[in-house]
Amino acid sequence: MTTTEGLQDVVATHSQICDIDGTLGKLTYYGVDIHDLARFSSFEETAYLLWHGTLPTHAQLDELKAQLQSHRTIPERVIEIMRMLPTSTPPMDVLRTTVSLLSTFDSNIADRSPEANQQRAVRLTAMLTTIVAAWEQLRNGREPVAPLADGDHATNFLYMLQGEMPDTYSAHVMDVALILHADHELNASTFAARVTAGTLAHMYAAITSAIGTLSGPLHGGANEQVMRMLQRIGSIENAGPYIRGALERHDRIMGFGHRVYHTEDPRASHLRAMSEELGKRAGDTRWYEMSRIVEENVMEQKGLYCNVDFYSASVYYTLGIPVDLDTLVFASSRIAGWSAHVLEQYANNRLIRPRAEYVGPKVTDYVPIEQRG
Repeated sequence: MTTTEGLQDVVATHSQICDIDGTLGKLTYYGVDIHDLARFSSFEETAYLLWHGTLPTHAQLDELKAQLQSHRTIPERVIEIMRMLPTSTPPMDVLRTTVSLLSTFDSNIADRSPEANQQRAVRLTAMLTTIVAAWEQLRNGREPVAPLADGDHATNFLYMLQGEMPDTYSAHVMDVALILHADHELNASTFAARVTAGTLAHMYAAITSAIGTLSGPLHGGANEQVMRMLQRIGSIENAGPYIRGALERHDRIMGFGHRVYHTEDPRASHLRAMSEELGKRAGDTRWYEMSRIVEENVMEQKGLYCNVDFYSASVYYTLGIPVDLDTLVFASSRIAGWSAHVLEQYANNRLIRPRAEYVGPKVTDYVPIEQRG
């Protein structure tokens, strides 16, 4: 029996959803290049692709947009329960708890047909942004902002978070960010979702598992830590000395390196460009400029490329998103991929049950308790 710690490079399943070529730095969803999706697509179209395996027609896309719009509102009793949570509750714990709670409001929970699960994927995708935005308002003593009755997913998300309509470019940036984070093969949270789905637990349980896994600092939270670092740096002038000192101390610099990519993460190039452009439009490019200095020093001294988390930090911050919500924005995008993997797991299910190599004592005599000293 071969043991691979962390299951690195172990192929655990067959999947049609997402392909990563770590050598070439290529990422595709059902064969469609992530660069094409980022340049030409929308989050709604990308979600359809992940769920159905093909790009939608105009009619199919319009239908999905209407479905997402119709499911944006979360039950008032869910809001009431969220009000009971301490405002100091970590946001990821709020998201995990609330998604689990949503299962109790699914009147058709016993229906596990593909059609019913497809609708759950749509509902969960529509509702996650509402949960995130509602918690941001509630923890600050404000009433949740009701979702828009129409409009695209990204615009509605920023509107609910900030209480005002975003400008066109900001909405576009959020839309692209959601596309870039929508799926990434068998990362830890996706694998957790598939393990849970493999037991034939319902989709809410599978997504709850994914969120719980994403809350761990070795999976989610890197972009939040990148932004905390940039805030500690404080100024463009301090960026070089700060990062050189951190590298000399062998401090861990978040947002660099990747388990799969051996070249630049293809998602990072889009986020880098958007970070620069957002800064220019806001009249404050210091977060982008500090990021560039950090990136150049890490590449020069460690030979490490930045990953998707590095520039998403300054992008989200410049969009006005609170730093501790960064991982929840990730989840609001990845719900499309998580649910796609759950649907694929259900369609060709086999219980996921790996083995562990036993390294404990082979024989231990049982000693009656009276003789144990």
